[in-house]
Amino acid sequence: MAKQRKPNAARKPPEPSDSHVDIEDWTRKVMPDLQPIVKRLDKLIRDTIPGLHFAVKWKKAYYGLTKPGWIIEMVAYDVSVNLVFFGGADFDPPPPLGTTDRTRYGKVTTLKEAQGQDMQKWIEQAGRVPGWK
Repeated sequence: MAKQRKPNAARKPPEPSDSHVDIEDWTRKVMPDLQPIVKRLDKLIRDTIPGLHFAVKWKKAYYGLTKPGWIIEMVAYDVSVNLVFFGGADFDPPPPLGTTDRTRYGKVTTLKEAQGQDMQKWIEQAGRVPGWK
């Protein structure tokens, strides 16, 4: 029988920090081939959304704001980086992957995809919709 994924409500959110140091440390531990993608996405997120809080928990990087909560989760796997948007179902257009509650994500395998127009639009919208608290 397939294991059911726990909804975010069952997990305790990470503790926010104003420091980006934990994410920098996490980035250095990512597969070397994916580091340019992770660094590009991280910079794009920080350049696009002012006033972010940061955290690393469960080997995932989190970006959030005080009012809407955690808005983006970045997960690096062996061959791709997933950028999860906790309010992604409310985006226009929403990211193509994911069906859990309001969460949607994009899978990034190349630096070109990380620099794409859709990714920029999704990151901009992430700062304007409720996230995970």
